[in-house]
Amino acid sequence: MILEIRHYTLKPGQREAFIEFLEQKNRPALREAGMLVFGPLRDLENPEKVHWMRAFASIEERDKIKDGFYEGPVWNKQIEPLVMPMIDHYEAEVTETTAGFENFSGNSAL
Repeated sequence: MILEIRHYTLKPGQREAFIEFLEQKNRPALREAGMLVFGPLRDLENPEKVHWMRAFASIEERDKIKDGFYEGPVWNKQIEPLVMPMIDHYEAEVTETTAGFENFSGNSAL
């Protein structure tokens, strides 16, 4: 399983608006595109940070789903123009689970 772990540092005072937008608009759009999404998660040490995870069965699936989503009208017209102005900086780490990894339901991963 491929896990993409995303870290967002937001412009001052934007965290709750960012979280609300992710929960109401972005997360449903990502799930509809085929992504398994976990978050948003509030950083307990930095009030301007939010974390987010997305899971994919393979790196090929990740590439296909992301390409379709980020090239499409939902991202380009409904999400990007509203969410990007709230972000000061973001990072994404792409990881692969090990054989002993357990998913969130307690079962062994794919």
